[in-house]
Amino acid sequence: MATFAKPENALKRAEELMNVGQKQAALQALHDLITSKRYRAWQKTLERIMFKYVELCVDMRRGRFAKDGLIQYRIVCQQVNVSSLEEVIKYFLQLSSERAEQAQAQAQASEIALDVEDLEAEKRPEDLMLSYVSGEKGKDRSDRELVTPWFKFLWETYRTVLEILRNNSKLEALYAMTAHRAFQFCLQYKRTTEFRRLCEIIRNHLANLNKYRDQRDRPDLTLPESLQLYLETRFEQLKVATELELWQEAFRSVEDIHGLMCMVKKTPKPQMMAIYYSKLTKIFWISESHLYHAYAWYKLYILQKSYNKNLAQKDLQLMASSVLLAAISVMPYDYRHGAAHLEIENEKERSLKMASLLGFSLDPKRDTRDVLSRSALVSELVSKGVMTYVPQEVKDLYHLLENDFHPLDLAGKVQPLLGKLSKLSDKLSSASPVPEVQLEQYIPALERLTTVRVLQQVSQVYQTMKIGVLTKMIPFFNFDVVEKLSVDAVKYNFVQMKIDHLKGIVQFGSQDLESDKIRNHLTILAKRLNKARSLIQPPSTEKVSKLTLPVPVLLETIEKEHRKLLARKVLIERRKEEQERQMLEMEREEESKRLKQQRITEEAEQKRLASEYTKREEQRIRREIEEKELEEAQALLQEAERRKGKKGKKTAIEGEKVTKQTLIEQALNEQLKERQEMERKLQKLAKTMDYLERAKREEEAPLIFAAYKQRLVDDEIFFEQQQQQAIEQSRQQHAADLIEKNRLIRMLNDKNIFQSQVVSRRQGEFERLKREMEERLAQIKAIRKRERDTRRKMEYYRRQEEARLIKLKEEEEARKREEAERKRKEDAERIAKLDEIAAKQRQREKEMEEKDRLRKEALKEEPPKLQKLAEPKQGKFIPRALRDKMVVADSAAGEAEKESWRRTDDRLSHVDEKKPIFAEDRRQSFGSAHGMSGKDEEHAEHNGEVIPRATNRYVPPTRFPETRRDRPEPTRGGRYEPPVKREIPQSAGPGGRFETRSKYGGFGRDDRREDRW
Repeated sequence: MATFAKPENALKRAEELMNVGQKQAALQALHDLITSKRYRAWQKTLERIMFKYVELCVDMRRGRFAKDGLIQYRIVCQQVNVSSLEEVIKYFLQLSSERAEQAQAQAQASEIALDVEDLEAEKRPEDLMLSYVSGEKGKDRSDRELVTPWFKFLWETYRTVLEILRNNSKLEALYAMTAHRAFQFCLQYKRTTEFRRLCEIIRNHLANLNKYRDQRDRPDLTLPESLQLYLETRFEQLKVATELELWQEAFRSVEDIHGLMCMVKKTPKPQMMAIYYSKLTKIFWISESHLYHAYAWYKLYILQKSYNKNLAQKDLQLMASSVLLAAISVMPYDYRHGAAHLEIENEKERSLKMASLLGFSLDPKRDTRDVLSRSALVSELVSKGVMTYVPQEVKDLYHLLENDFHPLDLAGKVQPLLGKLSKLSDKLSSASPVPEVQLEQYIPALERLTTVRVLQQVSQVYQTMKIGVLTKMIPFFNFDVVEKLSVDAVKYNFVQMKIDHLKGIVQFGSQDLESDKIRNHLTILAKRLNKARSLIQPPSTEKVSKLTLPVPVLLETIEKEHRKLLARKVLIERRKEEQERQMLEMEREEESKRLKQQRITEEAEQKRLASEYTKREEQRIRREIEEKELEEAQALLQEAERRKGKKGKKTAIEGEKVTKQTLIEQALNEQLKERQEMERKLQKLAKTMDYLERAKREEEAPLIFAAYKQRLVDDEIFFEQQQQQAIEQSRQQHAADLIEKNRLIRMLNDKNIFQSQVVSRRQGEFERLKREMEERLAQIKAIRKRERDTRRKMEYYRRQEEARLIKLKEEEEARKREEAERKRKEDAERIAKLDEIAAKQRQREKEMEEKDRLRKEALKEEPPKLQKLAEPKQGKFIPRALRDKMVVADSAAGEAEKESWRRTDDRLSHVDEKKPIFAEDRRQSFGSAHGMSGKDEEHAEHNGEVIPRATNRYVPPTRFPETRRDRPEPTRGGRYEPPVKREIPQSAGPGGRFETRSKYGGFGRDDRREDRW
């Protein structure tokens, strides 16, 4: 992602990339700039960048990039400069439309290019196979590939713009404009699928607007401007839906408009409502809802008559005729007669909904058949005086079908009138919302109505009639159609008749039908069977007395009665318990109701106190306003009296209190009087001026005419003089020109020679300058070539140097990684060896502690042996007391010998001298001489050596050839080595190093660690 210090740099970079053909890179650079968070403040450069950005998006058909960029730009400028966003979006829509139109113009076949059912659908595999198998080649295929992608992009553009502008109060005008253009796109190219999706998108936007009421910059539909924009969008949607003949979508649009009106509780302008009802007439006629169609015409007629002052008399007459014909073309019977309860409820809901759409407020509990019915509409039309506006033919038709009684020739009288309806149809003026009234569309419905009326009137006169005679009486249809109409009339209880095809007659009258005969058949059968049963087996009249029953039967009866009484008692107890439980429940409910009522009362009291406080505040404010108005009134009164030149104040006029309104009215009356007086003076002055001007013009008229005649004569004389003077000057000029020609013609050869010399000299100079310029250009090219070669070499050297440095850096990093890996491995090995040595050392310490424990236990178990008295030697006599002292001294010497293992050399050390004690300095001095073990003593005796027995005197360890004095000094820094350590031949250890094996069998690189105990 490239970063730019200024937006101008990004624009310049994009233009450079576009010049070299890299549009994708230019688009990406601008996209990165627009989506960057660094440029969140609007500036004029961003607008130019957006123009270039949308131009690239349109050229490359990148709808997703365009959507992202417009969303970011909306965030930037919706709080600062909304007009800039409008300009960018308009430019975006303009470019998309122009490219689509150019593609269509290139293809020259819009019906082929737009032969796509859904612009958003991808191409299916079967379509590809069909295009290859079929003969669709050449121009048709190129047209499809050229035009369709651009129309897909244009449709995506409309969707993107609507999504960006939705539900924003600052962008609602632009949103409405885009929606209108999208509707026109669908209408122009007959895009029914896209129109349905567009309607659904707009419908969802309105639903989200009502759902998220706390949204920022949410449009307020209570404002007249916002409501007008939303209504205009829906009305445009309704118009396009009717022109595309999408009647279901048109009805949904009507529901949207009605829902919008109910939402804001406001009625649109009469012009819009006229369009609303005119579209409803078409929708209801297509859906064959003739009653609602008639009501829609009636609402349209009333609206136009009340508000349209430019409506011509001819237009009013045609509309009245259409209203009346629509009303009487409705069948006169009730379609809900004999229907099931569910069907009646559904029809009631539908009627309530249609009444609401037509602007009628009905009570849901009331039957809608009494309000929205044919009879109610016809009587309403008669009471409103519609009959006075219709032509005589329509009026005669109404009287024949509704009032007159002509059972035999009704159809014959109606047929010529129906033929005249097509002649009455005509176009309306531009002031009417309906462009044309077609009265001939009601002819089929009126023919059916006439047929039903004939059947009704004939049934009132005749009981039987031949089918042939009835067919001749109805010239509109054959008998099959008449039979179908009669079935409907009988079904809905309008006519009672029966057709007997065997006899070829039609029977009229209230005859029992087959359904009426079997309706109560089961009831009659049950009654008659019950009567027969009573006749076959009459009931017994003898009564058996209970006193004659036997005792066992009586006892059994008593037991049964007793059980019944017990059961009744249990039942009574249960009922009492249930009643008590219900009483408790009722008490709890009453308590809860009481508490609830108490809360309601408290809340009502609080509301009452709040309302009283509000009223007091309003009264106080009103009183202050009245006092202020009284002061202003007094000030106005003083001003009025001052202007009249009176002194003092008068607060009452003829006993009435002077108020501000009274004074204002007086001031306005004074101003009106002054204005009227001034107008009278001006009229009088104007009249006087008119008289003076008329008299002046009457006096000056002959003078002006005489001056005009004299002026004509003078002008004619002046014209002749000027004409002669011009001719004379022309002759003189011609003579002078001939003399000058004769004078200059002798210099013609000199002039030609001089001209050729000048031209040759100029040609030479031109050639010289041309050569100089070519040489200079050659030098410049050579210099630029050398500079280019130098730059290329420098660039090559620079790249080589960078590659070398990168390679060295990589090698150095590899060496460092290898060194770090080697050190890590060595550290790991060293730590492992140290852990192994520590483990072995701990094992040795453990073994030594075990040996020491065993030694101490041996000392505790074996008592010390008594030493033998020393053999008498030659020499000085030692008394017994002194000998005992010597024995004690020898014992002390023995104790000193026990502690001699603590010394680090052979010199005697004091007992209280604290020096480190090593485990290797211990000697087995107990139980053997000179600290030797039993095996050493046996070995010495075997070799013939005399070993003195153990005494308590200290004996230096001189037996062994290797003593502390004979051992060499430590070689590394004078470090101490234990005396018991034996040097053995070095061998390579497990790690490949030469290691020394210690006395205890362990290996180590430098086994000189001081093991303290």
